[in-house]
Amino acid sequence: MPPPVAVIDLGSNSIKLLVAASGVRGLPEAVYSRTLETRISAGISQAHPRLAEEAMAQGLAAVRDLLDDANRHGARRAVIVATSAVRDAANGAEFRERVRQATGSTLRILTGAEEANLIGRGLTCDPSLAGLRDFYVFDLGGGSLECLVFRDRRAVQEKSLPLGCVRLTEQCVRDPRKPFGRPEIEAVVKAVDASFAMSGFAFSLDTGAAVVGTGGTLTTARAVLGVRTGQTVEQADPRLTTGQLRELRDGLGALPLPARKEVLGLPPARADVFPTALATLLAVADRGRFSSYRHSFYNLRWGLAAEELAKG
Repeated sequence: MPPPVAVIDLGSNSIKLLVAASGVRGLPEAVYSRTLETRISAGISQAHPRLAEEAMAQGLAAVRDLLDDANRHGARRAVIVATSAVRDAANGAEFRERVRQATGSTLRILTGAEEANLIGRGLTCDPSLAGLRDFYVFDLGGGSLECLVFRDRRAVQEKSLPLGCVRLTEQCVRDPRKPFGRPEIEAVVKAVDASFAMSGFAFSLDTGAAVVGTGGTLTTARAVLGVRTGQTVEQADPRLTTGQLRELRDGLGALPLPARKEVLGLPPARADVFPTALATLLAVADRGRFSSYRHSFYNLRWGLAAEELAKG
């Protein structure tokens, strides 16, 4: 059996590690995981975004820390990838070189299509989704929203849209420290509608098709709802209705940022972008005319782990 592999994902809002080994039917099984809320994407909404010096330093420190963790948990090799924040940055190649110099490892900057396809591969590793054949997938990150359509468990449509929660907060929210209200919601809806209209993404499945959601926003929403019923995020219901998401958007959005940071289950580092993220997912649901998301923890990192483990 091949030794565990490590995947480090430099997202726009957080940097995550998954150490996985080959398990039942050759699918990856988690050995260890960790998330660092290290936002490297400030300024991502600018016409010519650049990674700030402080953000690059924090990113490098996080990568070194997670590589040490991976070694301690038996990983014999690691793949490090970056998504929208580094992909869109004018100095993304410079950051990649800094990672190489600091760690000896190559940073793979994924294209939008690669990111979407690897998210799809990761979802096929989720045992709870084994019975799904035709379904949508929406993965909301800090810089982009990955949108997929699966037919017979094969991705037949994928789009990467510039609708990440950090990006849209910068575009649509004048002051994230203040309550998030109707003007901000309308600005997010306008941005979502415009991006989908330009993308050509088609909501082509029959009404009632399953809609799978991944990413930190739904994980956080599930955690907040779980706290209310005395459950962990893993124990909480994976089905999140648009009614629940709307209640969270309006209830938490009505709070100023300091009060929002005190909400149990909501990481303080995500409190500024969380209302925007909820508004984005609700705008997608309205456009697709569906009433809930089925949350999965399996996404990009799992797809990369499956890819690496298949190499033996």
